[in-house]
Amino acid sequence: MDNPPKTPPPYAIASVDHALRTAAMLQLEGGLTVSEVADRLGVARSTAHRLLAMLVYRDFAVRDDDRVYRAGPVLELAAHSQSTVSSLRAAALPHLRRLVGLFDETASVAIRTGDTVRFIACAEGRQALRVGSREGMVFPAHRTTAGLLLLAELPESELDGIYAAERYQERPAERPDLASLRVELARVRSKGFALNRERSERGLVAVGVAVRGPDGMAQAGLSVSLPIVRYNPHHLRQLVTALHAEACRLEADLVAR
Repeated sequence: MDNPPKTPPPYAIASVDHALRTAAMLQLEGGLTVSEVADRLGVARSTAHRLLAMLVYRDFAVRDDDRVYRAGPVLELAAHSQSTVSSLRAAALPHLRRLVGLFDETASVAIRTGDTVRFIACAEGRQALRVGSREGMVFPAHRTTAGLLLLAELPESELDGIYAAERYQERPAERPDLASLRVELARVRSKGFALNRERSERGLVAVGVAVRGPDGMAQAGLSVSLPIVRYNPHHLRQLVTALHAEACRLEADLVAR
């Protein structure tokens, strides 16, 4: 049995959400100042300072002598991983904003780690009814647009290893049906894009394409997400064309860095 789509809690606690998003930013990107955290969360500097102070107290963050906050012992990643993700996020942001300018819908970039994907950058649309930022959030790879795009690149043996039954002994309900997944991944490879209709969250549609590295391999997924009530299949080709164009520009920027 597969796990159900992720649904936001009915009574979200903003302070907890802010703390978790801050921890994810520190883990993925390295050093951030109080002002940078405040800007990213859309909160006052005093609020960001209190969040960071609590993360330091609980060892989720440390503060340097220059007042830059970094991932603490609980979250610390290898330096090269932080550098790669931070570089990708910085390069992607202008392209996400351009997509928002074109469609006024939320645009995102996500990377895969094993059987999950993590959203590393988002730019929200401006409409009242919109898909909120998923930055820092983790989803099962087979349930997301980016995940499908990145899984579709893998050889059969690697896909089998990721979803080997023994890895899911303690959580069998989370293991996807591999036969169905292979059919879906073949469709993604054939079309050159992924369409996600309520796979990850109810009421959400996402369309995405792969972002490739210099070796030609997909390293991230670039997507546009919108409420299902605004999705029009007749506009799908327009979305895909714009996404491919922006992915090409992003790939060029990554090579230039």
